[in-house]
Amino acid sequence: MSVHREPQLLDHEYDGIREYDNPTPGWWHALFIGSVFFSAVYAAFWHSSPMSWSIHDSLMDEEQAYYGLLFRDLGELKPDEATMLRMMQDDKWMSFGASVFRANCAQCHKADGTGETGPNLTDDRWINVKSLGDVYRVVTDGVAAKGMPVWKNRLGQNERILVASYVANLRSNPKPGRTPEGEVIPPWPKASSASSP
Repeated sequence: MSVHREPQLLDHEYDGIREYDNPTPGWWHALFIGSVFFSAVYAAFWHSSPMSWSIHDSLMDEEQAYYGLLFRDLGELKPDEATMLRMMQDDKWMSFGASVFRANCAQCHKADGTGETGPNLTDDRWINVKSLGDVYRVVTDGVAAKGMPVWKNRLGQNERILVASYVANLRSNPKPGRTPEGEVIPPWPKASSASSP
């Protein structure tokens, strides 16, 4: 049989007011401590982990799925300079190329293209590229000697053309990053000088 314990008055008094010794229940303390631990894990994951994502990443993934549906209307792109120049002018397809790049290339080239183990793609020095068409060739066939994987068996032709166009477009916004490698190459031709496919 449980004995009912009357709450005890505490010794201190303020302005004629005294308070009862009524401690917070144990479940409340457990909930509070659990919240502190959860917030530490939450903050570490969302602010420090490479596995976390943002609302921008989620939006880009949804855009990629949407643009994938648009491939039906786009048809099979030709892997030529004129097509790449045309795609480089289209923000919609550059957004798709960016999402493909982020998913497959950012591990070596960083998400902004400034280079991690792979070279900086935003400067004017390139190792295996002399012309715009070479960007597609390197994406498609890789460069075994430099650790660049072959993507022709993992990405469809349209995806390779769009990611190559995106990579070529990174050059229009140079950023400091990995030490420049390779030779300085001429600027890409202007879209207007390329014949339409």
